[in-house]
Amino acid sequence: MDSKSKQAKEDKDGKKNIVGAPKNFVLPVLLLLLKDWNAHGYELMQKLTQFGFHTLDHGNFYRILRQLEKDELVTSVWDTSSGGPAKRIYSITSAGEEYLEIWADSMGQYQKMIGQFFDMYSQFFVPPGFLSKKED
Repeated sequence: MDSKSKQAKEDKDGKKNIVGAPKNFVLPVLLLLLKDWNAHGYELMQKLTQFGFHTLDHGNFYRILRQLEKDELVTSVWDTSSGGPAKRIYSITSAGEEYLEIWADSMGQYQKMIGQFFDMYSQFFVPPGFLSKKED
């Protein structure tokens, strides 16, 4: 199996990146992160990395945040309380919460389809390492 056909690739630090996920999958994840937590862009970027988005370019990330704000799914205010330069604090709007709910419903349906796929797939194939993982 070549590197292009793998489900996840590893970056230079050996961390797995989400590969093949829709590019806009970052949108519901960002909204979910902001659901109960207002955050600076850098904090959001760190959380996205923990979620599996290791290759997200900083410039693209901030363009996404600006677009979410333009679409009124998030809002931001300048935080000047720290000793350093002012930073934006992002929070989800009610429209963003509605959008997140739509995403969650859609992904729930997609999850059911994926479950059906793997139920059928497992009848024909045993994934590599499946037996050794079950024995642990």
